[in-house]
Amino acid sequence: MRAAAVLLALALAFGPPARAADPAAPGGEAAAAELRSAIEALNAAEGSRERVAALTRTIQAYENGLGVLRDTLRRAKAREAAIETSFEAGRDRIGQLLGVLAMMERDPAPLLLLHPDGPLGTARSGMILASVTPALQAEAETLRGQLEELKRLRALQSDVTATLQRGLDAAQAARAALSQAIQDRTDLPRRFLEDPEELKALVASADSLDALAAGLSAMETDIGAPMGDFEGARGTLPLPVHGALLRRAGEADAAGIRRPGVLIATRPGALVTAPWSATIRYRGPLLDYGNVMIVEPASGYLLVLAGLGTVFGETGDVLEAGAPLGLMGGGGPGGADAAGPVEEGGGAERTETLYMELRQGKEPVDPAPWFTDTRED
Repeated sequence: MRAAAVLLALALAFGPPARAADPAAPGGEAAAAELRSAIEALNAAEGSRERVAALTRTIQAYENGLGVLRDTLRRAKAREAAIETSFEAGRDRIGQLLGVLAMMERDPAPLLLLHPDGPLGTARSGMILASVTPALQAEAETLRGQLEELKRLRALQSDVTATLQRGLDAAQAARAALSQAIQDRTDLPRRFLEDPEELKALVASADSLDALAAGLSAMETDIGAPMGDFEGARGTLPLPVHGALLRRAGEADAAGIRRPGVLIATRPGALVTAPWSATIRYRGPLLDYGNVMIVEPASGYLLVLAGLGTVFGETGDVLEAGAPLGLMGGGGPGGADAAGPVEEGGGAERTETLYMELRQGKEPVDPAPWFTDTRED
């Protein structure tokens, strides 16, 4: 693992253009290019709507880049631990090797002539030494290489840690800017507006997420969901948040409870986006689910997202695919990354969970077939 190459792969993702990515940091070059493109779009954005879209791309690029940085840091730590374990396991052998090398360096060759067995002993010892010396030198070169690698790894970790902290700060600033841009946005189309009193009564009477979603599906709307072949989008949608599938639909949790949706593990402050163009049907707190966002991607369908820390937009807003829906909680003001020790893995791990449910009519259906990345870590 080369410090300079790995840093070019991702440390430079937050600055100048990067060169070819090192295999030790897969995805680094793509993350750097993605961020540069997003920042260019942000600089060229005119109006709050364009700025919201550009900031959304920028935050997603930061999240992808921070993921590569964290992976780079983990790889460096794992390699460092392997080298140190190797040193520990061969401590006695390494000590003997260093002792022999030191003796060979200290004792001049003519002293071999003083072998107690005379000329024959001297000849034999010379032959033995001639056969052993290359092996000793090779082992010494291996040891020297490992020590140099260890030095580079420690420098790499220091550089990546500093870059990661800058990235976390930049992502936090981008999230705050996004929240402000959404507040300033006035040009978002609205297809319908539910009766606020009817919606309030529904929320107040709902004793579960299922009850709220079922009630919303039965409410009348002025126009309805955006046009689009949502059925035809099966297997093509991105997950609404950068993370990994923690539990599939119908799988029991630790308490034995089975739910019809999927659970996604993600990081504090992660950005949640609309996987398909949709109309907001409800956004806000509900019971102990945290903030809930319910959007209508197509007539007869509702996508339910629960567990957000912050939600954006208003009921009736029409959102394009990829539009920001909110931020995960757990990260302090503005949904910033949790203040975990950066040096221990690059900031917060996947300590937040987003529950996602898809409903057709009043019945839930497994959402997994609609999404491209439903792997489990």
